[in-house]
Amino acid sequence: MSDVTEADAIRSVIATMQAAWNRGDFHGYMAGFANPDVIFVSRGRIQKDWQATLDHYIADYGGAPGSQGQLAFTNIRVEMLAPDAAQLISDYRLVRAAGNQTGVNTRLMRKRGGQWVIALNHVSQIEDRS
Repeated sequence: MSDVTEADAIRSVIATMQAAWNRGDFHGYMAGFANPDVIFVSRGRIQKDWQATLDHYIADYGGAPGSQGQLAFTNIRVEMLAPDAAQLISDYRLVRAAGNQTGVNTRLMRKRGGQWVIALNHVSQIEDRS
């Protein structure tokens, strides 16, 4: 695949994840992450693995139908690092009744078994200073 096609495949993974989140399908969202060895960094902490990340999402966002809110990834930039590795940086916005969140995701994408997955996900949330 050319870099453009690989970048499109990576964007497709992110779009599929976004759609899964927006319908409250946390397992579908997590299908975009390396399992079991994803590294997830958020709130100044490193999560343990895929299951810990899923547990975090369910605990923090899955209280009731629709409580996950609506997630949008925008300004997605993909840089191919190798045939099986890419860097992805994007903005995100989560709109939900419990409070909106905005920030930046930095992701190391790896191609495993012919599929692109997130091997490292770093979330930098913009703090609301109001």
